Amino acid sequence: MNFLGKIVAHKLKESLGLFESGKLEAFKEAIRQRPRPLSLKKALDEASGRAIIAEIKRASPSKGALNMDLDPVDLARLYEKNGAAAISVLTERAFFHGDPEFLQEIKLEVGVPVLRKDFILEPIQVYESAALGADALLLLANVLDVGQVQALLLLTRSLGLEALVEVHTRQEMEAALEASADLIGINHRDLHTFEMHMDRALELAPLAPPGV
Repeated sequence: MNFLGKIVAHKLKESLGLFESGKLEAFKEAIRQRPRPLSLKKALDEASGRAIIAEIKRASPSKGALNMDLDPVDLARLYEKNGAAAISVLTERAFFHGDPEFLQEIKLEVGVPVLRKDFILEPIQVYESAALGADALLLLANVLDVGQVQALLLLTRSLGLEALVEVHTRQEMEAALEASADLIGINHRDLHTFEMHMDRALELAPLAPPGV
């Protein structure tokens, strides 16, 4: 099993535990009481100059520890002050040293959309994301099939959130479009091998129709 497979296996086990914890109703109640989510797509489309999604990341499997001492809230405020259109927050604990609480705390302190960056595989994680205060969440086309992307997109939208679908290959781009994704991010890194392909955006971006 490669490293991505290990992450997915861990997240599936974690998601099952979250579902069995009986927190779904609490998530739904938190969603009913939260403010209306901000639109990530609108923030990117209307940004003055280059639209940047600034990331809060303490560590990664490919690079190891980046900055374990960073204060997520302070960094998010700094990003917003310097013109970030949105904030991406790593919430995956085991492999990226993130935490869902980072997102919850950041959302209370910034006025731009907040994107949850994690390995979202199951519906319970979508409900959790909305309850935490996320405005959008990340879906990875390389670990989800077309039907899964479509189902998670529909649930995400039904809760008032948006989804950024990440792709790395032509096949994944086509799958994302088939699933009706309207926000697509192109990753230069192959998450199976961690190899970088720096021309990937130039290759795949022309496949997206206007408005995506």
